[in-house]
Amino acid sequence: MKTKAISSLFVLFAIAAGIVAMTPAAFADHSEVLVVPVAGSGVPGCEETPEGCFTPSTATVDLGGVVIFSNTDTAAHTFSAGTPTGITGEFDTSMVMAGVSYEWTADVLGEIDYFCMVHPWMIGQIIVQEAEAEEDHAAEEDHAAEMDMAAEEDHAAEEDHAAEMDMTHSDEELMVEISSNSADAGEMLAIDVTFTTMSGEGVEHINYDIKATQNGEVVLDDADVHDHDGIVEHSTAPLPEATSDDSPVEIEVIFNGYGMPGEELTGPVGQVAVKQVVPEFGTIAMMILAVAIISIVAVTAKSRVIPRF
Repeated sequence: MKTKAISSLFVLFAIAAGIVAMTPAAFADHSEVLVVPVAGSGVPGCEETPEGCFTPSTATVDLGGVVIFSNTDTAAHTFSAGTPTGITGEFDTSMVMAGVSYEWTADVLGEIDYFCMVHPWMIGQIIVQEAEAEEDHAAEEDHAAEMDMAAEEDHAAEEDHAAEMDMTHSDEELMVEISSNSADAGEMLAIDVTFTTMSGEGVEHINYDIKATQNGEVVLDDADVHDHDGIVEHSTAPLPEATSDDSPVEIEVIFNGYGMPGEELTGPVGQVAVKQVVPEFGTIAMMILAVAIISIVAVTAKSRVIPRF
């Protein structure tokens, strides 16, 4: 019977220890803190160590809590608020002999430096905080974790939606529309690129390259463009010459696939389709290119920009 009772006590102790170990540090009890001098700190040298001359070298206590200064060393020490250059007066134990303790109730907020007047190389710090500060910090951390989780869920939902759109688009032909006005020498040319399906529906998560040249000189070269709704406006660098029949701007669009950047893209697989654009709307050059999704990996659309009349 005694053996069973002792075993039960050990089990209960283990459970209690586990609960204590799993308790978040953010809710640690700072209503009482114990400070002791490092053994042998009466001789210089402890100040050169990472631990310092007091344990702990920086102690945190709640406002209204108790700080216990216990001299566990063999030499006498003082625990005096301030620095070797002056005393601030929050507390002063006077001489505390070996084996004696002194208690101070934290009645002021802030960081309080202290030292030993007998051995001035011994310095430490007491941080007095509001009792709710730790719990507020824990609540902030919990809120941040919830926000991160929500962001991950939103990202996952967006990826699922993108995958659904990819499956929807894969059964339809893709239309690429390029429109622009004319520009004089030294002016930038605005280029609008719009991707739709043959049925006129919008597409999402489009990836493509676009390049524009004038008389062999590159005036626009944007690679790995990603857009959510497939409607994008680009601007060239200042043109070296005004757009004309002799100095057209050729625009090339290469479709790279559907999907999010950094992930495997889906969509056309196979060959490149090219089409020469013929202006149909006077001052606006427009190209509509239908590309079969089943066997095409990219769409290249070349557009000659015709000046306004």
